[in-house]
Amino acid sequence: MTTTTTPLSASPWVTGVREAIPLLGGYIPIAISFGLVAVQAGFSAWEAVAISTLIYAGASQFVFVGMVAGGVPLWLVVAMTLLINVRHVVYAPNLAASMTTSRWWPALMHGLTDQVFALALTRLPQLPEAARLGWYTGAALLAWLAWIAGTAVGALGGEWVVERWPLLGEVMPFALPALFLVLVVPRLSSFRWGLATLVTIAAGALLAVLGVANAGIPLAALCGALCFFIVKRSPVTRSRS
Repeated sequence: MTTTTTPLSASPWVTGVREAIPLLGGYIPIAISFGLVAVQAGFSAWEAVAISTLIYAGASQFVFVGMVAGGVPLWLVVAMTLLINVRHVVYAPNLAASMTTSRWWPALMHGLTDQVFALALTRLPQLPEAARLGWYTGAALLAWLAWIAGTAVGALGGEWVVERWPLLGEVMPFALPALFLVLVVPRLSSFRWGLATLVTIAAGALLAVLGVANAGIPLAALCGALCFFIVKRSPVTRSRS
């Protein structure tokens, strides 16, 4: 898939902030949920905010507070948190081709979440090289600060918000899957991507029906990746990509 470099109408970091705003529709509800869950698990509001600031790992944070609240040994808590986030080992190398030479990139990788990665993977190749660091900085910082702010709201007033608007308690759990869906759609630009996505969805649904909950997501992802590789190697379908 080829990309075209396009000039920016504003400074790179402002453009990054602006283009990351749609991510907040998923970040803030989930962060509020985490703040509420952390307080209910016995953490203080400040501890919940510190977790979102320092760990900043989405689903891993829910696992972290649950295991700590359950009295699980610290070494196992750390091991499980790292295991869940091992997917990030794949993220940075995929972005490496679009990164410019700068000492700031390693520090900025703290802000490399699933959603920021999906956005950057599509957007960075389209930007002039001189604008990429600034764009990523703006996008990653906005997402990080929104996650911290959402956690604070959930920790300090989450129970009041849910009691006042009960529907939010039903909607918030779907915010993150919806956000992933929105990020995946722009990648469906070829037969190869579309087929791999459909295979992943079908495998995940089948595994869920069979009761394979914990291993279902990585197994479904593996099925989709294998499909993507097979279609790439196939001379029949290569022309459709």
